[in-house]
Amino acid sequence: MSQPTFSWELFSKAPVVGIIRGLLPDEVSQILPIYREAGLTTIEITMNTPGAEVIIQDALEHNSGGLNIGAGTVCTLDDLDKALTAGAQFIVTPIISKKVIKACVKRGVPIFPGAFTPSEIYNAWTLGASMVKIYPATSLGPDYIKDVKAPLNQLKLMPTGGISLNNMETYFKAGADGVGIGSHLFDKLLIKGKNWPGLKLHLQKFVERLPITLGKN
Repeated sequence: MSQPTFSWELFSKAPVVGIIRGLLPDEVSQILPIYREAGLTTIEITMNTPGAEVIIQDALEHNSGGLNIGAGTVCTLDDLDKALTAGAQFIVTPIISKKVIKACVKRGVPIFPGAFTPSEIYNAWTLGASMVKIYPATSLGPDYIKDVKAPLNQLKLMPTGGISLNNMETYFKAGADGVGIGSHLFDKLLIKGKNWPGLKLHLQKFVERLPITLGKN
């Protein structure tokens, strides 16, 4: 069976990377169809989630239609090999690892490395990043994205950390090309209570606040 590849068309419809960390396999299998039905398209399973490789494999086997499924918290070539063997369609890192970025570029796998300062961001981009994850964005705020984009407007930036329903729009207005969202997207109370209709409504609120112009990328 050939491995489906990352779809930029899907990502552009809803440029949000939903970050799943520490959830149980059965919870993830329940969430993925709801995530897709809500109108979201791209999801990251962090490699420090127990059973991450099995979760990724299962997601691709049963819920890959209409979704990009990738691996996050990839810091080493060993992590990368495990993620790609599991079938991850894209890779996200919290840091810059030249070896990981170059390996992804060589294999044609989209890579979203984490960077903080303008020099780190530019370095990640020149190494071949598909988009640079600005992390942690919590302490930087939307104005930082605007400031970085002013001289470096060719870079594609994805702030991650502290993005919520209340501030997501301001990040896109500041020039973000995508956002990474974890706990604010995957509400723990709704998930632990197995309130799947409630979770779908919660996810749809994020979709409703996405700028429609982003689909023209």
